[in-house]
Amino acid sequence: MSEKQALEDTKPNEDQSVWKADSDNHVKLEGGDAAKPSDISSEGNGSEGLQATRLYHRRWVIVFLFSLYSLSNSYQWIQYSIISNIFTKFYSVDDFTIDWMSMIYMLTYIPFIFPVTWLLDKKGLRVIALVATALNCAGTWIKVASVRPNLFYVTFLGQFCCSFAQVFILGMPSRIASVWFGSEEVSTACSIGVFGNQLGIAIGFLVPPILVPNVDDMDELAHHIRIMFYITAGVATLLFVLVVFVFQERPKIPPTQAQATARSIPPEQYSYIASIRNLLRNKPFMLLVVTYGLNVGCFYAVGTLLNRMIIVHYPGEEVNAGRIGLTIVIAGMVGSLICGVWLDRTKTYKQTTLAVYLLSLVGMIVYAATLSLGHLWVVFITAGVLGFFMTGYLPLGFEFAVELTYPESEGTSSGLLNCSAQVFGIIFTICQGKIIDNYGTLAGNIFLCVFLLIGTIMTALIKSDLRRQNANLQAKAAAERHKSGQDYGATSLISEQQTSSQA
Repeated sequence: MSEKQALEDTKPNEDQSVWKADSDNHVKLEGGDAAKPSDISSEGNGSEGLQATRLYHRRWVIVFLFSLYSLSNSYQWIQYSIISNIFTKFYSVDDFTIDWMSMIYMLTYIPFIFPVTWLLDKKGLRVIALVATALNCAGTWIKVASVRPNLFYVTFLGQFCCSFAQVFILGMPSRIASVWFGSEEVSTACSIGVFGNQLGIAIGFLVPPILVPNVDDMDELAHHIRIMFYITAGVATLLFVLVVFVFQERPKIPPTQAQATARSIPPEQYSYIASIRNLLRNKPFMLLVVTYGLNVGCFYAVGTLLNRMIIVHYPGEEVNAGRIGLTIVIAGMVGSLICGVWLDRTKTYKQTTLAVYLLSLVGMIVYAATLSLGHLWVVFITAGVLGFFMTGYLPLGFEFAVELTYPESEGTSSGLLNCSAQVFGIIFTICQGKIIDNYGTLAGNIFLCVFLLIGTIMTALIKSDLRRQNANLQAKAAAERHKSGQDYGATSLISEQQTSSQA
């Protein structure tokens, strides 16, 4: 179904005049995006009235701007780990310490996600976006000041600021999609939001090995690291300025009946604690929380330890290790977009999630079995297959969670998903790293395969309760009943007039 058809399904009277664009928004209506009068109600049947809905062109600017500052932040998650051997030499620290430059992103998320989601519910998307970009910008400039071998604690502080910014970013795609986009495009919009995060990781795999070559001269090495940090800081500063002047809280008129209903809940009736309690009691959602954590935690472990795994079997291939990481994420970006479009067309949330989860397990098994064969081109192929499904799973989890938990806040449900992912990410990264050190890469990857198998079985047990879709379908049904009532009323009036004239 097209966007225009979906919107016209809830259009009660085609002769209704289209609302004029609100002067604060400075946007035009898109084709088929006519607003609907909010005072429509069915007479005599007691049903609730339909509220106005409208789509704005600005929604694409908002989601792409979010994707860009998410990109800037996620790039920094992996920029140390992908050249871990170079940073261990420069700062005279061990591999496990450099692993923490990635794991700090996971650890910071866990205690701060609940205050941040509370702030999101109280202050909205714009405040969250401003804080996220400000923290990210500050972290990049702190790193610029850390390019000396004795200043590891300064670069760690900069990474901590960036990891704190991530708490304000990671769970936002589903919230932005719901607040700004129509029911036929929310999954695609969520995928675009996740796309930015994945593209940042891809650049993080690719660029640091190119900008920072493995040289022995410490002054030259410091020069290359400083250039990398200055570029990152410049981009982060530009994005902060754009958010200040461009990013908007929400559209004046909601995009869907489901969003209009969510807006109509009085603030005094909303309780953040009660929302958390409702989510924790939602058994299908809690199963999804665990399975999402298992899958994404495995991805975090693979990304963090990729350099170490590749160097073990292919010494001196730091650049190719980055390219393999790039392959994983680029393939995952394609998978994310395909899955998002597929969900918008089919609404088969559980079936798609289960299929992608199972294929992630298959991809992990193939990657583990072929890593040590001695052929880098084979690793590129198997890593790409793994990334297509494992990274492609990210927007599926977000959107399935929103369906299972509507009308609870999308930021809260996404926050719980990501909190689970960070917990499992830390556990898997530490455990797999120790297993690799003691038993080799094959044993470490088999360790992840076991948990992906558990996650696949648990995903099959999730009950598919698509609450958001049901809300939109009920709104469409109410519109159709109201339109039929109007037609019937007009027919009755004509019949009465004819009877009177005959008399």
